[in-house]
Amino acid sequence: MTTVLIADDQPMQRFGFRMLLESQDDMTVVGEASNGTEAIRLVDRHHPDVVLMDIRMPGLDGIEATRRIVTTGARTRILIVTTFDLDEYAYEGLRAGASGFLVKDAQPEELLAGIRAVASGDAVVAPSLTRRLLDAYIQHLPQPTTPSAPPEEDPRLTSLTEREREILTVVGQGWTNTEIAERLHLAESTVKTHIGRILAKTGARDRVQAVILAYDTQLVAPA
Repeated sequence: MTTVLIADDQPMQRFGFRMLLESQDDMTVVGEASNGTEAIRLVDRHHPDVVLMDIRMPGLDGIEATRRIVTTGARTRILIVTTFDLDEYAYEGLRAGASGFLVKDAQPEELLAGIRAVASGDAVVAPSLTRRLLDAYIQHLPQPTTPSAPPEEDPRLTSLTEREREILTVVGQGWTNTEIAERLHLAESTVKTHIGRILAKTGARDRVQAVILAYDTQLVAPA
């Protein structure tokens, strides 16, 4: 049974999510929060598998709530639910530690599949959508203070092999596991093993965080 906490300041939105989730045999809603402070308190009380986290809420917003929940080391994973074309803070939500994002008008089956993916430790966001989001808000990345100087090696990359660095780069470019396997002439199981090692070595929580790492370390530049 996957336990879910709904954090959204709109009662009708929470009601809609609850009705959908409780129609599933493998999901249960353990609580509802109307702001980030309530979400943190309820996560501490119920330890849900997944939080559906809105970004724009009164008081403590979803980004800061996500950051605080992730910082505690809780096993709870955060799924940002946002209006993509309007919400310029979705990128910051991912950087704060969310495991992915969906748009609020996603099809019910997409939302359910997303929750199940996050609960199992997978990334929710299609690689191409992740790339689109990061490209749209790349200005949030810190810019080097001395562009003419060669960049220093990021310590998170030092333990990666050449093959792992190559795979991290193409993950950041939005390639799926199947595409990586086909283009680099690897078995898909080998690709998954490499990605698992990349996550372990860099401390990235999931594939979404690996994409952000590729941007942060300038392995990937915006298109």
